[in-house]
Amino acid sequence: MDQFLKILIYMHLLSSVLSQVSQLPCHFIDERVFLNNENHTETKLIHREALVQFGQKGDAPLNPEGITFLVTGSKLDLRRYVEKVEAGQMECEIRRFSTEGVHVRWPVKSEQEYSHWYTCTLKHIKNLFTVTGFLKQPSDQPPSGRHDYNSWPTIEDKEILITTVAMVVKTLSPSVKAGLGSKQRLHCQFAVDHKAPQVTVEWYRYYRGQKVPLFTYNSHTGQAQGSGVELRTLIKGDASFTVPLIDMSSEGKYVCSVSVNPVSTSMEVSLQIEEPPQVSLNVGATLSLQEDEEVKVICTAESYYPLDVEVVWYSEDLSDQRVGVPRSKLPHNFVRSSHKTNRDNTHTLSAFFFLKAFSRDSGRQFTCSVSHQSLGQPINVSFILKVTAPNFWVVFLAVDFFLLVILYKLMPHLCSWRKRSARQSQPC
Repeated sequence: MDQFLKILIYMHLLSSVLSQVSQLPCHFIDERVFLNNENHTETKLIHREALVQFGQKGDAPLNPEGITFLVTGSKLDLRRYVEKVEAGQMECEIRRFSTEGVHVRWPVKSEQEYSHWYTCTLKHIKNLFTVTGFLKQPSDQPPSGRHDYNSWPTIEDKEILITTVAMVVKTLSPSVKAGLGSKQRLHCQFAVDHKAPQVTVEWYRYYRGQKVPLFTYNSHTGQAQGSGVELRTLIKGDASFTVPLIDMSSEGKYVCSVSVNPVSTSMEVSLQIEEPPQVSLNVGATLSLQEDEEVKVICTAESYYPLDVEVVWYSEDLSDQRVGVPRSKLPHNFVRSSHKTNRDNTHTLSAFFFLKAFSRDSGRQFTCSVSHQSLGQPINVSFILKVTAPNFWVVFLAVDFFLLVILYKLMPHLCSWRKRSARQSQPC
């Protein structure tokens, strides 16, 4: 019975995996372009549900009531670029792709001469990757010579569109966090369904509102401009760009553009600087004070970026051995300074309070806790307060010593006064 149950579980898991591989729910954003009342071109977006189904021509739709993009076999398998990722972890979006009315024959054997194009974009819900596949639908209708969105065919609700994957572009770094002084690789790869494609690869970034070119390569001419991409790996489809030395000016949006006429797409990579704070106290691990003595205790968080940082002071009675007793917030009011900007554009902030020593607080631990988005958990820096009673013997001896010093200073004056008094008292 146990063996039979195991077989059933295995078959259920296998069928679940196959269903994930064979179909993918997708959001189809259709477009209707028209002239408005002012004779201006206007686009209306129509949101429709669709299904990407992997199979062969002639397969029955898995959802006969909806739009089906049937992706048939080619040299490229879109599923390979999202291996080991469940359908629920991805967002799928399909859009029409305009070739601007230009016809360029795709160099792959097809029953029809012409094609309609769609982009199928898969994004991980945790922003771990972005994949865009170009779906090519054969057509016997030649382009009109004008913008093809003016003559896009209507797609019915139950229609099946037979397509193949012609090109795939992927990035594993839609969002990158890097520290100052580091080297960062921005991932971008592509694949095309035929050999020796005439591909153009560009990298550029936006800096202060300006588009700044970083690298350009054209396989037809073999010419490359700029740096950051290795030609040896580029020929194999790896167009990743390396930022050699990260500084504050490196932060921003980078774009990898891949074109194989008549299709092209761009992958955006957001590079964000993150520097963790360096936390320090102006006192040692143990602070010894006498009763009623008062000191200013400062916790400083330095060289962090971006700006947001949280500094909290709290205290804990180490002598309380009860299980589950929470740390109590510091009863003293503490003050946060304003953010100070350093020369390298990192920031510094301090939080301080005045600690007056009471015997009841002796052995108490005070902790400065600093939180920042660059940290997996807060940085805690602590000290233990030791309070001693005033030493009255030391005070008494100090007073005696002070009186002796005064007496020593006054002795010459006393002797001089006595001599004058003695002379004045002698008879004439």
